[in-house]
Amino acid sequence: MFQALDDKERDIVINAMEEKRARAGEFVIQQGENGDVLYVVDEGQLDCTKRFKPNEDEKHLKVYQPGESFGELALLYNAPRAASIRAKTDCILWQLDRETFNAIVKDSAIKKR
Repeated sequence: MFQALDDKERDIVINAMEEKRARAGEFVIQQGENGDVLYVVDEGQLDCTKRFKPNEDEKHLKVYQPGESFGELALLYNAPRAASIRAKTDCILWQLDRETFNAIVKDSAIKKR
């Protein structure tokens, strides 16, 4: 997602990010809610689950590790959160807001296509 950025754009994104800490067991994102930030995992692990039908149990999709990001779908498509993300361990995350994402990351990707 950040690969299309040049050095100047990457610096702007990094400087715009804010630290967020999540304790083990805490939801960072809940399926269905509105999303206005994406997250990059710095430390810790997070479980990603999704409920495909209203009366079904949640299905475990993956474990997010340091260096991975999540939450961008809500920003890209202005859609509700597609899955739930819960901290498996205490975590340090970096969050990027919709305005910065749209102004830099999305525009840069479009320009370079």
